Amino acid sequence: MYLIGLTGGIASGKSTVSKRLAEFGCPIIDADLIAREVVEPGKPAWRKIKETFGADVFFPDGQLDRKQLGEIVFSDENKRNQLNTITHREIAKVMILAILKCFASGCQFAVLDVPLLFETKRWLSVVSKVVVVTCDDQTQLDRLMNRDDFSIEEAQKRINVQMPLAEKCKRATHIIDNSKDIKYLNSQVNDLVKQFQKSYEQWKIRSVLLSGLGMFIFTSIYLYNTLVK
Repeated sequence: MYLIGLTGGIASGKSTVSKRLAEFGCPIIDADLIAREVVEPGKPAWRKIKETFGADVFFPDGQLDRKQLGEIVFSDENKRNQLNTITHREIAKVMILAILKCFASGCQFAVLDVPLLFETKRWLSVVSKVVVVTCDDQTQLDRLMNRDDFSIEEAQKRINVQMPLAEKCKRATHIIDNSKDIKYLNSQVNDLVKQFQKSYEQWKIRSVLLSGLGMFIFTSIYLYNTLVK
């Protein structure tokens, strides 16, 4: 099995591409979804956020007030780094377990849907391909303002804390342009899935892993015969 990184910019349409890939039967490991799970009331990250940012970033029922927390961290880089430190470790634990489950079930590949793939660099070393979902700057700004009811200043602030889409595209192995209609987007995703399904990358990786396993078994037997018998 090989891993594909899926990323983009805020409001670029990455989630739409992720859903389309899932419709094709591609296993998706969604970092955003996992990020919501790890901050549910009572979980370690939830407790740490409460200790660090106080009770003001929570609703009376204990659920995290994401808008309130977002206003804090997007205005202060140090606080944003604090939040990332709290959540990333917990997110990574869940993602690693999901990857192992995909591998054990014989998946050809799995898609890691990670919004900040380039910014955090945490997962770059394990993915074989990187898909960037992009759109033009004005479309991104308009979508974000309409989606989250942000002012132009609020929307631009959230865009600016991420790596520019143009720079992400330079680092990608595959690019999906989401500046046009859904039909055009679907056509690109369809072509991409066909490429992934034809890839022999999984056999290369499995061969390496099996070779390593074989070497481990051989070494174990040799040491047992030499040192134990």
